[in-house]
Amino acid sequence: MTKAISPRSRKVRVLATLGPASNTVEMIERLYEAGADAFRVNMSHGDQASKVPVIAAIRSLEKKFGRPTTILADLQGPKLRVGKFAEGKVVLETGQEFTLDRDPTPGDTTRVELPHREIFEAAHPDARLLLDDGKMVLRVTAVEKDKLITRVEVGGTLSNSKGLNVPDMVLPMAALTEKDRSDLAFAVEQGVDWIALSFVQRPEDLMEARRLIGGKAALLAKIEKPSAITRLEEIVEQCDGVMVARGDLGVELPPQSVPPLQKRIVETARRMGRPVIVATQMLESMIDSPSPTRAEVSDVATAVYDGADAIMLSAESAAGKWPIESVAMMNSIADAVERDPAHGDRVHFTVTRPDPTTADALAEAAKNIARTVSASAIVCFTSSGSTARRIARERPTVPIMVLTPKIETARRSGLLWGSHAVHTRDVESFEEMVAKAKRMALRQELAGAGDRIVVCAGVPFGTPGSTNVLHVVTILGDELKNYQGPEGG
Repeated sequence: MTKAISPRSRKVRVLATLGPASNTVEMIERLYEAGADAFRVNMSHGDQASKVPVIAAIRSLEKKFGRPTTILADLQGPKLRVGKFAEGKVVLETGQEFTLDRDPTPGDTTRVELPHREIFEAAHPDARLLLDDGKMVLRVTAVEKDKLITRVEVGGTLSNSKGLNVPDMVLPMAALTEKDRSDLAFAVEQGVDWIALSFVQRPEDLMEARRLIGGKAALLAKIEKPSAITRLEEIVEQCDGVMVARGDLGVELPPQSVPPLQKRIVETARRMGRPVIVATQMLESMIDSPSPTRAEVSDVATAVYDGADAIMLSAESAAGKWPIESVAMMNSIADAVERDPAHGDRVHFTVTRPDPTTADALAEAAKNIARTVSASAIVCFTSSGSTARRIARERPTVPIMVLTPKIETARRSGLLWGSHAVHTRDVESFEEMVAKAKRMALRQELAGAGDRIVVCAGVPFGTPGSTNVLHVVTILGDELKNYQGPEGG
């Protein structure tokens, strides 16, 4: 028997990362009840076998709550690291010379192995090398065969296998490593809904992932490299969704550059009709504290005001001491922002002009009509999910009920602004469409007697990409009287 839970009152989605603090059946259910709309499985940590029960636990929510669940598998991507040191670590002094080479011999205070041929091919004098999440900075002074001579600009302690960032280079390396290919195949086999590709540099990086996915999941590009910004629109065009991954973006760029870039990425994704997630360090202090800082609350609020489709928790929900409280806090911040009378105007600062197609024209009209007639919801019948994405791009003030015969479409819509997906049989006639829209709006508690709903669909029914019908209906009192509740109608 399903467990009743009211529809989310907010439009922005909450994406929670699962990890040691939250990957049990009980914790996943509690996160969902606290406000998580979708779950991120990080393939960087743990083996594939450990992910199987986690994915099964997320899917088990569908029977318990009677709603589709949404799973995003996040691939690790090509991690760049230095080699090892003879004594495990060294101290680099500011101003000293330091060499990175291809020699696997353990390093010392003068040199260390850099086991990435691609960096030597792309390096040039004056390029920066950032070590250990940017804590140390090296500047390349000379490039020799299999050797980079650098000057230490910011020193510190460097230990074995620390990470390396190269903000001033576009590396001639594939976005998918062998580990990523294996993890991608596993994720597809497990039936996840979204696959996130890390460290995207160029639109071509997405092509192999798209081919390997084979249409069995949606593809999300993580924007965390400065080189991706120069070809942002091309990258967005090639993917199904975008993540503003502020962690590595903030390492490779000055911190003050990240907020305007965040707004630019959100605006570009919204304008091009792709769902966009703002991620990393949103409530970072809640890893250890039961409450966030005021600055973190403002950061989350800014993403909501900018109209992001989803906001994400990372270590806060995966490994922190307060995973439930972190999700509940993010949920409450989003609720408070969306209740602000100014929220609607701020969300529409980004102009999303419709493409010259019937489907786009109807999506814009649905938003405007819903506002004009004070409708309670927009109901869209969709097979592929494209109608729902078009309507979500317009950021209507009412929920979008997504009725689809495909469970995959229902699950993928979990990252869409304002979506409330229902997996249901398709309709075959106009009359059945109207009746079902009313019945489902009642069943899902999105409308009541006397309420209007705006219905979007395509005729002939069941034909993807044929959205051509917009209809306004009123739910009458006798329809509510005849309605039998969740198990009836």
